Amino acid sequence: MFKARAYSAASASSPLAPTTIERREPTDQDVRIEILYCGVCHSDLHQARDEWRGFPTVFPCVPGHEIVGRVTATGSAVSRFKHGDLVAVGCMVDSDGTCPECAAGLEQFCPNVTLTYNSRDRHLGGVTFGGYSDGIVVDQRFVLRVPSNLPLAGVAPLVCAGITTYSPLRHWGVTRGQKVGVVGLGGLGHMGVKFAHALGAHVVLFTTSARKREDARRLGADEVVVSSDADAMSRHAGSFDFILDTVSASHDINAYLHLLRRDGNLTLVGAPSEPLSVQAFPLLFGRHRLSGSLIGGIAETQEMLDFCGRHAITADVEVIRMQEINTAFERLLKADVKYRFVIDMASLKS
Repeated sequence: MFKARAYSAASASSPLAPTTIERREPTDQDVRIEILYCGVCHSDLHQARDEWRGFPTVFPCVPGHEIVGRVTATGSAVSRFKHGDLVAVGCMVDSDGTCPECAAGLEQFCPNVTLTYNSRDRHLGGVTFGGYSDGIVVDQRFVLRVPSNLPLAGVAPLVCAGITTYSPLRHWGVTRGQKVGVVGLGGLGHMGVKFAHALGAHVVLFTTSARKREDARRLGADEVVVSSDADAMSRHAGSFDFILDTVSASHDINAYLHLLRRDGNLTLVGAPSEPLSVQAFPLLFGRHRLSGSLIGGIAETQEMLDFCGRHAITADVEVIRMQEINTAFERLLKADVKYRFVIDMASLKS
């Protein structure tokens, strides 16, 4: 085992603070990675403060599942990566590899999936520690190649916010000429707009704030609709092939179900803490579908990264030092970021 610098939460009410953690030495199948950047996901804040229902936090907790780094060592059976390669690690670091979900390339649904942090660590015992650290060791099956033409800080959120929005767009066949709505312009929404635009769709951004019009158009939206404007909403009734709902706060999804054309689909990727009320008639009339989506499998995540390389897509980020993480958490609660915080791990050396 070796020691790694990290930031951890000691309890649900504790700020994140410097610590050292133990990482395993690489097995035959492992890749050791020097972490260069780690994105800050809203779920990091929820987990560090033990706010996830059904997913209790084991402390100390080292968050972080949007990891970009450089390979520093490989196990004897590793053939896909070599020393010096630029790589990424997302929300998962292991799965059983034998279940139907893994066989289908949908490791995120594996009943024995190992999450990047706060998940059972089958190697060392206890729980896994995430990317708010200067190093990590991961099975090669869960390591991703980073396109060489992309800025690394902007790549980090792609392996969470990126794949979360890319996967449903691909699964439901969004393509050129379709009309696609994106609800919300935050860390997820801004990626949804970029991907839908790159796929050739006519993109409409729904927002509660008229101040976001200019930025939404810069990101690739063809139209911007303020959702509180009933007339603007009604003009789009029955016209959308697909709507991606990225909002994690309580809101009226029936207003968006009315906007779908026949056989249209509304997919949720946000996770409101309270149940949403769904009326039957907006689903029945038009044979509409309401679905959900959870990140993506490893093969699809690599596909997404390669797509980003071809289209020069990265997340819009604000780079911070590790020592600023507690302030970043407070700003995240206020939605005071465009559109994702990313930690420069070189700051851990200071």
